[in-house]
Amino acid sequence: MKRFYTEASAGDAEEGAVVLLDGRPVRTPAKALLAVPGQSLAEAIAEEWAAQAEEIDPQTMPLMRLACTALDRVAPQRDAVADEIARYAATDLLCYRADAPRELADRQDETWRPLLDWLAESHGVRLQTTVGIMPVAQDEAGLDRLRKVVGPHDIFELAALHTLVSVSGSLVIGLALSVGRLEPDAAWRASRIDDDFQAERWGVDPEAERLASVAEADLRAAARFLGLIRS
Repeated sequence: MKRFYTEASAGDAEEGAVVLLDGRPVRTPAKALLAVPGQSLAEAIAEEWAAQAEEIDPQTMPLMRLACTALDRVAPQRDAVADEIARYAATDLLCYRADAPRELADRQDETWRPLLDWLAESHGVRLQTTVGIMPVAQDEAGLDRLRKVVGPHDIFELAALHTLVSVSGSLVIGLALSVGRLEPDAAWRASRIDDDFQAERWGVDPEAERLASVAEADLRAAARFLGLIRS
């Protein structure tokens, strides 16, 4: 799509902070008013619009895409999205450890055990770990408790949290990042221990690196989105 506006800015509406293109409010692909919680987020999305060249590239507008996801996809099925996010705890990345080589197992334990301890201390849920890929059953009462942790988030927080959790493969990492227990750099490294170890041992695969770069950008954008909502 060619750029059709001169100026992008943030404004106010009854529904919340909005993004204006030449004074007209932006709407989502489903035609909902793009009203977001907080002027900071609206201004950041306006900056994405302002930075567009002659051709508009949605891939360079991650905050805009997350806001649209919240309004068009999360809002109509909020409870289902919250449940989907919480279900990651049943197969959380941090619960599946290598038995060999020892160096990899040690890296996993050094990084992941403190996060599982944090989850237990913060939310009263101790996830069980296992060696290998065979499923380990988690306590249903604990999983229900985590559903209640995820449930109160609003649609914008859920859109961002869904990205954090799905990219990292871990509800624990997503929650820790969302509350500031982890910074994006540390969260990304924690989610990549296995991949980075294999790359060190066997070399870097260019296509895998390209996909990882996209995933990392998504995680960082979601973390920034949450920060802007709460600023």
